[in-house]
Amino acid sequence: MPFSTLRGFRDYAPPDAAARSELWRRMRQVGHRCGFQELETPSVESLDLFRVKSGGDIEEQVWAFDDKGGREVALIPETTPGLARVFAERAKSEPLPVKWMTFSKLWRYEEPQAGRTREFSQVNFDILGVSGVEADAEVLATSALALDEVGAQGLYAFRVNDRRLAEAVGRSVGARDLLLFFHALDRRSKVTEREFAAELQRSGVGADGVVQLSKLLAAAGPGVPAADVPTFLGRWEAPGLPDPGPEGLKRLQDLFARIMTLGLGDRVVFDPTVVRGLAYYTSTVFECYAREGDLRALFGGGRYDHLVELFGGPSTPACGLAIGDQTLELLLRGAGRWPEGDPPLDTYVVAATPEFAAEAAGWVQRLRAAGLGADSDLMGRSMSRQLREAARRRARRALIVGPQEASRGVVLERDLTSGAQRELRPDEVLPPA
Repeated sequence: MPFSTLRGFRDYAPPDAAARSELWRRMRQVGHRCGFQELETPSVESLDLFRVKSGGDIEEQVWAFDDKGGREVALIPETTPGLARVFAERAKSEPLPVKWMTFSKLWRYEEPQAGRTREFSQVNFDILGVSGVEADAEVLATSALALDEVGAQGLYAFRVNDRRLAEAVGRSVGARDLLLFFHALDRRSKVTEREFAAELQRSGVGADGVVQLSKLLAAAGPGVPAADVPTFLGRWEAPGLPDPGPEGLKRLQDLFARIMTLGLGDRVVFDPTVVRGLAYYTSTVFECYAREGDLRALFGGGRYDHLVELFGGPSTPACGLAIGDQTLELLLRGAGRWPEGDPPLDTYVVAATPEFAAEAAGWVQRLRAAGLGADSDLMGRSMSRQLREAARRRARRALIVGPQEASRGVVLERDLTSGAQRELRPDEVLPPA
């Protein structure tokens, strides 16, 4: 009976598995260069951990079950609650600021589609203990560097907003249900103007308010470039913007000033429609999107200044961003920038005749011990087929051992790029110690 993966799950055969590992390796190096420390949390947590953060509705997407002890547990659908739990436990002894990165496998029971599976991987960059825009900018700068490192240069940009500004705009146009208003803003690019107006009206916005908001959003276009944000937001400071709008405006102005200082102005825009779907975001929110094609959202994040308190910890400002593997793969593949996968070998040792297979294997072990990638044939293939295999494995060189070479006390080195050959004494094969 043949078997296949469950719906919403994927196998990653060679070379894709190695390509994915290479992406995470590069991102991990960036995180370390930027001062982030690794945190690892369990793949199974108490279901209540996610109820505390998101309420009972989270159970619709969580892979939840009772364990053998009768406890309600879940495969983790996100990393942030576990991170907040760990910090709450360590808050008294953890020096601030905390800069943590996590590399996690996650599960959500949702409808599979392009860029969305039921099992996926994610890297998070989080900073706790910093209330100013310095942390927001640091998360954006680290994420941008990580994306550049994996080959996404020029393919992405960040949209930035502040939930408090969005709340004030909603109140100024008459919204009574802010969650419905945020939902309408979030869906604006996905629906027609008529549908957008209908969703706004369900949140309590009247016809005049719909016109007023549409003018505001039209002025912002697809996003206000970072260099133009101070002037653009200056127009929003007119009297009448209700609280907490002025606080949101001030934070955005400070954030974009820092973004320009960090040299990120070419990839960050102000977008008043970005609100993010998770209710725990408190002020700054950001979303990364693809510059070309359908401008689809890739991933996002923002500030969650009250989350640690929900888990029994002290009041702690925090912000973070999560990069998912599925949308990143689509972005890189679409641009022809997906990594090759397994790294090339340095040396493939070829046995000219079957009698020299053991000697070839011995050379392989010595090369590996010296830190070089090396391999040899395990299937008794002919010399010509071994050389073809060396080329397929992208080896830098082939070392040929056989009766002619043995009679002269040498091995034959062939450069597999140029075809040039030379004889080496055994003590010349390995790199200097």
